Amino acid sequence: MDDAAPDAAPADDRGRAIVRASWLSNVVFAVTAIPAAAGVDAFETPALVVALLLFTTSIVVWAWAFGIAVVRSAGGDDIVVANLFLVQGDVPTSIRRHLFASVAVSIVIAAGSAVTAPFGILVPMLPLGLVGLWGARHGVFPARRMPKR
Repeated sequence: MDDAAPDAAPADDRGRAIVRASWLSNVVFAVTAIPAAAGVDAFETPALVVALLLFTTSIVVWAWAFGIAVVRSAGGDDIVVANLFLVQGDVPTSIRRHLFASVAVSIVIAAGSAVTAPFGILVPMLPLGLVGLWGARHGVFPARRMPKR
C-alpha cells in the first residue's frame, strides 16, 4: 500500500470523507436531539439511542486516530497532541474551518438539548475525534529528532 497516495490528491480533497462524516454526524444528532429538546415525546428514546451510538462511534474513531498516530510516530514523525487534534501546520484552511465548525455546531446542539437529552453532551466527542483522525491520516508532521547519545 502506498502511503503517499492520499497526498496525491489536491490539498483540499484530502480527507474530504472525514469532513463529510463530521457534518453527517451533526445532522443525525440534530434530527433527534432538536425535536426532543422541543418537547416532542416521541423523540426522547431516539435521541438517547442516537447520542449513545454517536458517542460509541467516537470511541472507535479516537482509537483509530490514535493507532494511526502511533504508527506514524514509530515511522519517525514527531506527532504531539496539539498537532494531531488542532490540525496545526500545513492544513488547507477550508478543511480546518469545516472540521472546527462541525465541532462547534455539535457543541451548540448538545448544549441546547442537554436538559431533555443529557447524553447528547457526549456527542461532540465524535467530530473532535474526526479532527484527530484527519490529522493522523493527512497531517504533515516534522521528522522526530533523536537525542544524541
